[in-house]
Amino acid sequence: MNIAFYSPMKAPDDLIPSGDREMAGLLISACGIAGHEVEIASTFRAFESTGDPVKQEMLRQGAEREADRLIARYRARGKDLRPNVWFSYHVYYKSPDWIGPRVAKALGVPYVVAEASYAASRADGPWAIGHKGAELAIKSADLIFSMTNMDAEGIDRILLPGQRHHDLPPFLDPRPYANARRKTPEAGAPARLLAVGMMRPGDKLESYRRLAEYLSRLQGQDWTLTVVGDGNARAEVVAALTPLGAERLLFRGARQKIEMPDIYANADIYVWPAAGEAYGMALLEAQASGLPVVAGRVRGVPDVMLDGQTGFLTPEGDADAFAGVIDFLMSDREARQKMGDTARRFAANMRSMEKAAVILNAGLNAVCPDQQGGSPSLWRRLFRRRGNII
Repeated sequence: MNIAFYSPMKAPDDLIPSGDREMAGLLISACGIAGHEVEIASTFRAFESTGDPVKQEMLRQGAEREADRLIARYRARGKDLRPNVWFSYHVYYKSPDWIGPRVAKALGVPYVVAEASYAASRADGPWAIGHKGAELAIKSADLIFSMTNMDAEGIDRILLPGQRHHDLPPFLDPRPYANARRKTPEAGAPARLLAVGMMRPGDKLESYRRLAEYLSRLQGQDWTLTVVGDGNARAEVVAALTPLGAERLLFRGARQKIEMPDIYANADIYVWPAAGEAYGMALLEAQASGLPVVAGRVRGVPDVMLDGQTGFLTPEGDADAFAGVIDFLMSDREARQKMGDTARRFAANMRSMEKAAVILNAGLNAVCPDQQGGSPSLWRRLFRRRGNII
């Protein structure tokens, strides 16, 4: 089927790297694996982060004009070249979808959403307009894919009769990470910790500040920390981490995606407090690379890890617990290796792009039965060949 894809928060081809951009691209690729044609319908950005009602209203009006433009464009095409489905990714009060429901209704096609969030607490206050747009979009959807249990619980509260709601856990293409050659440290070498995150004010900066506090609690073991990321809060991040000791720290700045598998391969443990994290694509990448992960038990993070098997989730804000499990992993190489091996299998078997393609295909075929994607037998052969588990 022909899919019109839209991400109101950030376009898949946005120049600034982020987990949101990464997941949008992965969704497009997974739909392609399922045999569907995907077109980025619009790059209109509806994101408003400050809670300014005037800006939200301007964005709403601009989005409606964009929707009218798209309707005219699609109607001018031959019927075979029009979308069979509209698919929007990441809809919530800061990035409502004013476009998708309008276009889908005008064209008479199903409206599908992935990673929608509903926050009743935003119905009044500075984001009331964005909240209304997100709620209307969610209630207009024929099919919703929820990527975390937290989001699914919120969506379930407002689902209308006839709406479909499927789980779609966060996923990635694990092959580049699994194929990178791991560098085994020499006996007695410092443990190599790794953190990856954009350096921007808000939750990311808070994660770095917590990381500095947590690592200061480590008990007498030798370690280094490599930090990958950049942004306009770089000075604050460096200031927070510098007291840990300049000799321990290596700031790599922002790196290209193609470089990341080798960076993960040169680490022993991935560490990230995950303040306010939706779920964290870097946590999945680290596991795909065979790294045990230590992270805060925050929001959707439990949906991308197996606590006690692929790493450890610690209570949010508990510095001693976070430092304690890092101390354990640094002191027990066998446990570290076992967890890393389990993490790699988890990413390859349960969080692969092919696994997601099966889930997406089943949902899309259910709401658009006249435009079928890959057959079930095709997917069974694919998974058997790759050695994955359905």
